[in-house]
Amino acid sequence: MHRRELGGRLNVYSGAPWERAVAYCRATRVGPWVLVAGTTAVDDAGEPVAAGDMAGQTAFVLAKIARALAACGASLGDVVRTRAFVTDIDRFGEFAAAHREAFQAIDPVATCVEVQRLVDPALVVEIEVDAYVAED
Repeated sequence: MHRRELGGRLNVYSGAPWERAVAYCRATRVGPWVLVAGTTAVDDAGEPVAAGDMAGQTAFVLAKIARALAACGASLGDVVRTRAFVTDIDRFGEFAAAHREAFQAIDPVATCVEVQRLVDPALVVEIEVDAYVAED
């Protein structure tokens, strides 16, 4: 991850090819808020991980999100909202188990919707999160 300060905003980049191609950052922190962009299960080379595996991709994505949050001074424990986009809502239980594993201690508000497809047919889940870092 690399970081870039822009006035009162901190942008964090994972180095994924899409970030440069589309002109977006993986996460941004403004004050106590950290917003993480829609994140899919692709490795550093942009290749899908755990093709078609809803639980495996969800766990991979949440680990990737955790790294982005850490680069912004936050953690999964600071997450207040998750939004997930899945390609097969009938497999919701697979997604839910991995989500529960990551968030059962804090119960953030959550949304999960089915979409027709993601950017690569091997990808079955995309997640974005919002976090709030409380002052000490």
